[in-house]
Amino acid sequence: MLIFTKIADLQKYLKEVKTNHLSVGFVPTMGALHQGHISLIKASNAQCDLSICSIFVNPRQFNDPNDLARYPRMPEKDAELLKQSGCSALFLPQVDEIYPDNSDEDFDFGHLDLILEAKYRPGHFKGVAQVLKRFFDIIQPDNAYFGIKDYQQVLIVKALIQKMNSPIQIISSPILREKDGLAMSSRNSLLSAEERTLAALIPKWMKEAKQIVLEKGIIAAKDHIHHAIEQVPNMKMDYYEVCEAETLLPVSRLDTTKDYVEVIALFVGKIRLIDNCKLN
Repeated sequence: MLIFTKIADLQKYLKEVKTNHLSVGFVPTMGALHQGHISLIKASNAQCDLSICSIFVNPRQFNDPNDLARYPRMPEKDAELLKQSGCSALFLPQVDEIYPDNSDEDFDFGHLDLILEAKYRPGHFKGVAQVLKRFFDIIQPDNAYFGIKDYQQVLIVKALIQKMNSPIQIISSPILREKDGLAMSSRNSLLSAEERTLAALIPKWMKEAKQIVLEKGIIAAKDHIHHAIEQVPNMKMDYYEVCEAETLLPVSRLDTTKDYVEVIALFVGKIRLIDNCKLN
């Protein structure tokens, strides 16, 4: 596996790759890799000739400086995991390589940049869009791969591709979960043993709420989630909503002609976790 830290060196490599008419898959990450990330590399390997992974903890998508400071960083371990997974190249840039002139491009994603994650993390998706546009312009992959755990982010990325008028195909992959059901996340490594046990309640509650939505309605499901979290002193909820799967607009009742997803964000101790589950 090749490792690049400079854009010029990566693009020189990519020029040769594209001269040979080889397809490129791209997996952008912030490191602290787990099997969810590796599943994206494997999906890219299956569909493209070469797979490129980036590891870059993007400061612009953190609205909380403490969250940025505590985000786990383990590049050597990540590089070995990528090598074992068959990744072709790792792009490991510094901040000034990605943002050399400190430019601040803005984007309008409509309601997607006002609700749920965007509401509780102001500026987050602006930062996501800025760094992804930069990566897309640098690498110009055929496909880019994202995990559906970050459901709202996947919709934002698809909207970004439309705004860029780009031919890049956005491929989303299912959530990978631990044996107890917790969605795999780099942030899980920051949980204490007690917090990790509590976090396993999240998928359990989501499963219960899904059944309640289908049997008693959305208000009853929200009451169930609120009550469950209130019973745990070390947990605090940001939101739980049932939304249209295509638009992510929250709803109060179901329409049998549409698809829906339940989404949740909450703190376990100081660590913020998200999850989602399709209803149909």
